[in-house]
Formats: sequence, structure tokens, C-alpha cells
Amino acid sequence: MTARRCARVVWFCSATLVGLWPWATVEAQTGTLQQRLAAATTVSCSFTAMATATWEGVVPGTTGGPATLEVSFTNVNADEGSAEAASGLGRSPVVVRASNDYLHLMQLYSAGPLYTTTVLAKESKAGRLMAVHTRHEYTLVSMPGFTSRPEMYVGDCTIGSAGAK
Repeated sequence: MTARRCARVVWFCSATLVGLWPWATVEAQTGTLQQRLAAATTVSCSFTAMATATWEGVVPGTTGGPATLEVSFTNVNADEGSAEAASGLGRSPVVVRASNDYLHLMQLYSAGPLYTTTVLAKESKAGRLMAVHTRHEYTLVSMPGFTSRPEMYVGDCTIGSAGAK
């Protein structure tokens, strides 16, 4: 191999490694966050923005704005698929599923509504992870302070695990 060709190979390999380095760093961080999600034993979330859906007659529409919603889960066990939701109404059972970049927590109430909280393997700030909370609910009468239409909240969560100090 000539010196010139050898220099080209070295340059190509160096450029490839430099180009892949940020990707490898992101992949390593994502893997660590995925592990945090899978090992979660507690989840505490704060949601600061929301959208509400409704129908005006038969035409769907949405409104949005700021929100203040706190949601927390204890006894989270992704391996068994279970957790408990803590609320002002007491505790309710939760179905849990960890899947790659997501930790899904699903609450199905006996009255019919479905609430979901999804924590993403994506940091928002200072160790907190991005999250989405939805409420699939509809009542004929809308009462302020109560969920009566479908709602979606966005915010972030802290994850606790048995191994965390």
C-alpha cells in the first residue's frame, strides 16, 4: 500500500470514528436511561402543560394551556407488570410495561376511565425524564376541577429504584 493510500485509509477511519462518537455517546446514555426505567420502583411526575379535547356537536376540537398536576406511583415492578398509584382518592392498581425507551403505567378504573403515564428515556433537566400523562374520560356534564373530557399533560418525572441512594 502506498503512503498516500495509507493516509487516505487513516483519514477515512478517523473521520468515521469522529462521526460515530456522538451517536455512541447518545446510545450509551439512552441505554443507561432504559435501565433506570426498567429498574424503577417509584415514579413521581409533575406536569405543567395540558390540552383538553371536546366535541362541539360532532366536530372535535382542543384547547390548551398551563397545568399543575402531580402523579406518583409506588411499588413499581416492571418485571411483574404492576404498581400502585397514589392519589387523594386512595391507591389504585396499575399495569406497568417497560419497553425500550418507554415506561408505561396504565390505570383502568372500574367506572370506565383509562389513565396512562408514559415516562421517556429522555432527560428533561437535572436527572428528570420527559413524560406524558393522558386521561381518557368523557362525561355529559363538565365540572371545573374534574376530568370530564379527554386530557393530555406533558412534563417530567423522577425515577427511584431500590439500588438508588
